[in-house]
Amino acid sequence: MSTTVDTAAARPAAGATRTRAEGRPLGAWLLALPLALVLGVFLVIPIIMLIVVSFLDYNSVQILWSFVLSNYQEALGSAVTWETFAVTIKYAAITWAITLFLGFWLSYFLAFEVRGTTWQMGLFLVCSIPFLTSNIIRTISWIPALGRNGIVNSVLLHFHIIHQPLTFLLYSQFAIILAFVHLNTLFMVTPIFNSMMRIDRTLIEAARDNGAGFWQTIWNVVLPLSKTGIGIGTIFVITLVMGDFVSVSIMGGGQSASVGIMIQNEMSQLQYPAAAANAVILLAIVLIMVFLILRVVDIRKEL
Repeated sequence: MSTTVDTAAARPAAGATRTRAEGRPLGAWLLALPLALVLGVFLVIPIIMLIVVSFLDYNSVQILWSFVLSNYQEALGSAVTWETFAVTIKYAAITWAITLFLGFWLSYFLAFEVRGTTWQMGLFLVCSIPFLTSNIIRTISWIPALGRNGIVNSVLLHFHIIHQPLTFLLYSQFAIILAFVHLNTLFMVTPIFNSMMRIDRTLIEAARDNGAGFWQTIWNVVLPLSKTGIGIGTIFVITLVMGDFVSVSIMGGGQSASVGIMIQNEMSQLQYPAAAANAVILLAIVLIMVFLILRVVDIRKEL
């Protein structure tokens, strides 16, 4: 008799457990709904509209609602377009290499050499102070320093290090890369620093106790455990550089090209479908790069 009663009493509990288990997916969907709506309205729908416009025809004054492939044929069949994409990818690769070097060692210094969380956070905040101003202002601030009569040339001439002003410092590819490094280094520092702060310090001590030198410890312990941060920083830097046109326009002095400037010029001439086609191609290239990075690094460990 008691067994029957216990079984009957257990049935409601089992039913309640099943109800809660069945209700969890619905609750999870409800929690994800606001973010899904935001992403849908501000990301998915604009991308769909961009793709649709890229297949439309146009003339000098308006968009014609007829499906064509000429926008992609002209973009992919033009040597100028390929050269412009190659230059943009070169900017991204050089900027990535420099920011990775600076970001890794700045993060290592903050994470392992600076003692005390207060000092670490304080120095990290100092690195973020330039972000209180806009990218345009930070880019323009290099012009008085790098010009023919700027601070750098004036100092070098004063100490007789050079005999005439250096012309490559401004309105050149050197100036563009310098601006990119200045603008994007912190995007590499932040995720790598976050990864290094999660490294168990006993692993470093164990490596040293087993006779590993400085470079062996870096290569075999610190670098592998910082891989996810490097991957996230790489995604940040590449996506920002590939789409940047303001820095190229200002620091290049109108003498250097990039995909962003090419799209901007097409939009200024009301060639919106052609600009949309180039934007879709750029988006595809960036997504391929991100996909390859994610194949190498599992960034979910940082999330």
